[in-house]
Amino acid sequence: MAKFIFSMQNILSMKEKIEEQEKAEYSQVMMRFNEEQDKLNELIERQSMAEVELKNTINEVLDVREIREKEDFLEIIKMYVKEQQLIVIACEEEVRQARERLNEAMKERKIYEKLREKAFEEFIQEENKREQKEIDELVSYRYGNIKSED
Repeated sequence: MAKFIFSMQNILSMKEKIEEQEKAEYSQVMMRFNEEQDKLNELIERQSMAEVELKNTINEVLDVREIREKEDFLEIIKMYVKEQQLIVIACEEEVRQARERLNEAMKERKIYEKLREKAFEEFIQEENKREQKEIDELVSYRYGNIKSED
């Protein structure tokens, strides 16, 4: 039996490598997104704590300087929260784009895998036809030899 050779194997191999690279990039982008999301959650928690602390200070102490410091601190945290929200939104967009690139790479790989499967099926059919032809020729030859011996 002849050996199956897929004429586009180099392209398929390249598509598989591209897909692996896209998977790795997607993984990195997701890790960064998760880290930035964690930072945002921590900042929101700090903001909540600062708000509670400010309320307590306003209710307990009539020290204007301390109240002003806590208000300023709260405003700084709010600014950090807004900045971090923008970073998270940018990371979400990077994740979306990385996911699209990965999906595209997967589609292209699957196309070439289907082409390989189809080519292999055609190869098998051709091999079966060739074998059947050889069998038919052998049977005809034997039948011819048997007839000539009679």
